[in-house]
Amino acid sequence: MEFYIDIKLNPDAEMHENVLMNKVYTKLHKALFDLKSTAVGISFPEYKVLLGRKIRLHSNSSMLNDLQGLNWLGGLSGYCQLSAILPVPQNAQYRIISRKQSTMTNAKLNRLIKRGTISEENIKAYKAKMFTKGLDNPYLELVSTSNDHTHRRYIQFSDLLTKSVDGEFDQFGLSKTATVPWF
Repeated sequence: MEFYIDIKLNPDAEMHENVLMNKVYTKLHKALFDLKSTAVGISFPEYKVLLGRKIRLHSNSSMLNDLQGLNWLGGLSGYCQLSAILPVPQNAQYRIISRKQSTMTNAKLNRLIKRGTISEENIKAYKAKMFTKGLDNPYLELVSTSNDHTHRRYIQFSDLLTKSVDGEFDQFGLSKTATVPWF
């Protein structure tokens, strides 16, 4: 992860920040899927409570060149400002950026009901517990291209680390173990 590209989002009245972030992230996922890449990590350097208006892609220069060669932003390029491929600063810290999933969901409840492994009285308790255990992490709202269902991908940030950890990333640029530079 010695290089990166910054993508600065430029929302306007027609394309709100959260909608633009979701669309750019969806297009990034498709590009990483097309490249069959496990070598691109993502970070959100302006993250505070919200993810911010900047997406940072980390990898080696070859992979970032391949990604740029796809023209993956398409029509969204007018709403985004891409940097050149730049070297990661020497004094960078590191962070794991991963997906956070709820252990209690409607889909899981429906499976339990279908299997008959939950009683009527436990369904109400499950629903009550599910609402109290909601996630308050920042998230992206993505639309599946296969079935048009919308789902939220909650993002979790580890504490800052002084050493990098190598590993693979999923095709959303996230990893449970590998770090990305944080600066």
